Amino acid sequence: MEKQYLIYADESHRKGKYFSNFYGGALVNYIYLEKISNKLNLKKEELGLFQEVKWTKVTEQYLDKYIALMDYFFEFVKSNKIKIRIMFRQNAQVPQNLTKEHRKKEYFLLYYQFIKHAFGIDFCNPREKDQVSLKLYFDKLPDTKKKNKEFKGYIYALNDVFCINNVHIYNEDIAEVDSKNHVILQCMDIILGAMNFKLNNLDKEKIPGSRSRGKRTIAKEKLYKNILRNIRSFYPNFNIGISTSIRNDFSNYWKDPYRHWCFKSKNSVFDSSLTKKPK
Repeated sequence: MEKQYLIYADESHRKGKYFSNFYGGALVNYIYLEKISNKLNLKKEELGLFQEVKWTKVTEQYLDKYIALMDYFFEFVKSNKIKIRIMFRQNAQVPQNLTKEHRKKEYFLLYYQFIKHAFGIDFCNPREKDQVSLKLYFDKLPDTKKKNKEFKGYIYALNDVFCINNVHIYNEDIAEVDSKNHVILQCMDIILGAMNFKLNNLDKEKIPGSRSRGKRTIAKEKLYKNILRNIRSFYPNFNIGISTSIRNDFSNYWKDPYRHWCFKSKNSVFDSSLTKKPK
């Protein structure tokens, strides 16, 4: 018996004022993929959202439709049919002794850590009874073909880690996709964008030369608050800016339907002058 899981993954905003290197992923059991995707696409059509939905497209005009779509999407998250993981790095945690090579490959090095750890794949097959295959669909990677291929090679090499728990990745299951064709990836993009928006205080931005915020900024803030309400409906008092607690159970890295990970390198030093309330 083989189980199949699919991870959709994307990144957003490599450099923010307070938080940077945002990565997001949505994991779904492959046998439910078509059914869930069809339901989400039908909901989009019902709402009159016939084009790709994404955070950058949120406006006052479409706000109610986006809120309704995210409410519907979170029903799948609450029932644990879709697992969402968001990773980011706080600028105040300054990594030390980075080489030129580290800085050059930062994007892919962090992406690798996200795939390796964020979903708790180590805990997805506790009895190792079934063989599990893991598919990975990345929204189009932004680097050269050579570097993208090298990154996929590192992802394939995760077999050496995951195979201990009878979890396997096949080369043909590591792919780049166009988010226009994958509604789950689109919905995850909205959550990812909302977290960057709030953590980097983009909700406070004013129109240049004015004391007022723009209508789009206000609409995005309302959508962010709706997303947070959905998260807090099953995680009361959820704090978006810190790593989600495992509550003394490492298997919750896998079990939890929704988690945040504030990535911190082992040799980082905290610089309070880079926080929202500098000391």
